[in-house]
Amino acid sequence: MLANSSQLILRNLDDLQGPVLFVEPEADQLARQLAALGQISCFTTDAAVKQQWQQAGAEVYFSATPAFSQQFATAVLFYPKSKELLADNLARIASALHPNAQLYVVGDNKGGIKSLVNHAEKLGLHAHKLDNAKHCLWFSLAGDLSQLKPGAISQFRIQHQGKNLTICSLPGVFNHGKLDIGTALLLQHLGHIQDGKVLDFACGAGIIGAALKQQAPGIELYCSDISALAITATNATLQANQLSGQVIAADGLPAQPQLFKHIVSNPPFHTGIKTDYSISEAFIAQSAARLQSGGTLTLVANNHLAYQQLLEQAFGKVNILAKANGFVIYQATKK
Repeated sequence: MLANSSQLILRNLDDLQGPVLFVEPEADQLARQLAALGQISCFTTDAAVKQQWQQAGAEVYFSATPAFSQQFATAVLFYPKSKELLADNLARIASALHPNAQLYVVGDNKGGIKSLVNHAEKLGLHAHKLDNAKHCLWFSLAGDLSQLKPGAISQFRIQHQGKNLTICSLPGVFNHGKLDIGTALLLQHLGHIQDGKVLDFACGAGIIGAALKQQAPGIELYCSDISALAITATNATLQANQLSGQVIAADGLPAQPQLFKHIVSNPPFHTGIKTDYSISEAFIAQSAARLQSGGTLTLVANNHLAYQQLLEQAFGKVNILAKANGFVIYQATKK
């Protein structure tokens, strides 16, 4: 399957002269459809996209701070869900573009790409619409990228159990700049976690993992996320608070260790701009398989999402620890 934005790229292949760099593409089969272009590369901060493009034989740059080994004649950017990432991604690739490189931007109308002309003007750039199909738009983008700077790590502070925590974050990372309501509620219901191997799944800026390690220094902490930006932010958060833990980039639960005593998460429920229960269903099923006997899965979710049914299918009995401000805290125990 191809996302609509990827289908629009295939419709405009004649615009692309190699070598071509694709920037933050969708996690679909686009790379396998680009054989006619010859030399293709991908810059992504998404571990699932990394795997797709590597399997298709493309060179992949997976990092918050990519070190490019070549120059590109063309770059294709997928318009980001987080609008501030457009400038960041342009700044990250600027040094890898030939002086006369062609730059294109593609995106879904529902993802906000209709605002690209105004967005580009604010960055000192010019966007020109070239094509419109599949509810998506195809733009050329021109201007001086040298004045753009990628977002730097920022910090904010929270309190957990009467102690301060410094949280480090980057644009595009969940929890960027503030403690969200759901995570704040979840942190009030983690007192049962005192030892063993503990996973903070979809760790974002590392708030949950850092709070757990601070309240129970004896735990063996693991933090995982699909995003290289989140991995960078979580590592910075742990370092800022002088806390230890392994931070792993993974699509789904990390392969090691095989078993955890506790898994905690404020899990994602979107693929792009769409609610996607397959993410949660896979995460819950994997958690049931990877918890030791008596181990717990504790998560927070919006109360309109059907998490209780998914948890009951995987674990049987599920406890509701709290409900507040539109969120629910669920806890399931491995028999």
